[in-house]
Amino acid sequence: MRQLSEHDAAYIYSDTAHANSNVTLVHIYDQSTAPGGVVRFRQIQAHVESRLDRLAFLRQKVVQVPLNLDYPYWVEDDHFDLDHHIRHIALPKPGDWRQFCIQSARIHARPLDLGRPLWEMYVIEGLDSFLDLPAGSFAILLKIHHAAIDVENGNEITRLLHDLTPEVSPPQPTAPWFPEDPPSDLTLLWRAGFNLATWPMRLKQPIDSAWSAIKTTAQAVVREYRGEAPAFPVTRFNTEVSSQRVFETRRFSLDEFKQIRSLVADCTVHDVVLAVCAGGMRRYLELQDELPPTSLVAAVPMAVHSERAGLTSPRLSWVRVGLHTHVEDPVARLTAIHASSTAKSQARQALSARELSALAEQSPSLAIAATSKMLRSASALLGEWAPLANCAITNVPGSRESLYLQGARLTYLSAIMPVHDGMGLVFSVTGYGNTIVVSFTACAEQVPDPEVLAQCIRDSFQDYLALARQALPRRPADDKPPTKKRPPRSRAAEPASPGPAATAARGRKAARATPG
Repeated sequence: MRQLSEHDAAYIYSDTAHANSNVTLVHIYDQSTAPGGVVRFRQIQAHVESRLDRLAFLRQKVVQVPLNLDYPYWVEDDHFDLDHHIRHIALPKPGDWRQFCIQSARIHARPLDLGRPLWEMYVIEGLDSFLDLPAGSFAILLKIHHAAIDVENGNEITRLLHDLTPEVSPPQPTAPWFPEDPPSDLTLLWRAGFNLATWPMRLKQPIDSAWSAIKTTAQAVVREYRGEAPAFPVTRFNTEVSSQRVFETRRFSLDEFKQIRSLVADCTVHDVVLAVCAGGMRRYLELQDELPPTSLVAAVPMAVHSERAGLTSPRLSWVRVGLHTHVEDPVARLTAIHASSTAKSQARQALSARELSALAEQSPSLAIAATSKMLRSASALLGEWAPLANCAITNVPGSRESLYLQGARLTYLSAIMPVHDGMGLVFSVTGYGNTIVVSFTACAEQVPDPEVLAQCIRDSFQDYLALARQALPRRPADDKPPTKKRPPRSRAAEPASPGPAATAARGRKAARATPG
């Protein structure tokens, strides 16, 4: 038995009827590499069963302290049933990408049973109309409560499921497992009483963090009530969310991201990812005639030095970075984003020390959820929510090496993220092999046409790639003398971007068949 930290407990407390803290890892496999070219459901079930002892939370559930006098505890589930957690479904015909995204979002949106271990696995077959995937591909959705995992700093789940070679070894005999006796209410109350004695010391940091988040958000509400301009514009992504989710994704080549990086000196791939997402959001809001005249702001994880770690080891903290969506020129936008995410600009863009403590080592959506209940009445009066950022853009650990499940090669890896009131759009960025996957999770009412937003992200990337290729020096033909370098063409001479109607039509057409 172990107690949840205030950080993990906050994820439990932040769950509402219309917004939960589930994280769903999305895997797609080519089973032609498996022995015999097929992977059976029972094989997957036996594979997971043989590795249950590697992660304790897979057989642990959350037990609340009576009257909520203390943080909950993880205890072993004495009625653990693997069949309840691993399920087998198939897409209806034709089994295309759009159907898969809709089904995945529905699974993700459903809350987990707090009376059982907080995870579920869905094996999905019937992926018959994915143009860039071989026949017989299947998917695995692994839904886990955010209280049980650290998405940004670990890949324990990936190591649990996968091997580095397609060779399949017989599963090792499962070690005997005998769950601990569940604690009685009296035991939990006794522990709560003991913790109560050290309550001021234990709660100093979380109280400081919560008060910082509350004060920051409350100040934004007051500014809006007084008619003062907020630190960033409030968009359709920053209202109260519904219980329905949408999910979409686009895949890109890492090498092409590196080509785009050359447009700006010292630019990083991370900067390019931010610029591509910014360009996609700009296009999408233009289609809705809702593009603000000022820049949108994203919450992104950045490595900063931790005082608790002796100022030597970096940790991930959430900071606000301007996306410069008000800048029309793509290269100028990338240049500005790069400046915003450098070390010097980070100090200016980051939250204050007290504000940062409310977000450090947490997701921005968690901080919003922690304060949204207290601000619900004030926000209802204003008709708006006071967000900490317009969206979040986070990294999900991947692998540069090929991964296999029972011999089936992993071809796609992404994640569906939690959204909360005030932040209904979250991007997840995954690197696997030589591929970068940019996905987004959103409230279905805020983004009713996810295929259009996905196509806007693709068009934003293509704009940058075209500019990067134009900037490459041309190699003269062997039989011709080198030509003089021409000055760069004016913007008026560049190929025009497709109009809003064309972008929307391309989004609907592309989304029917492929994630890329």
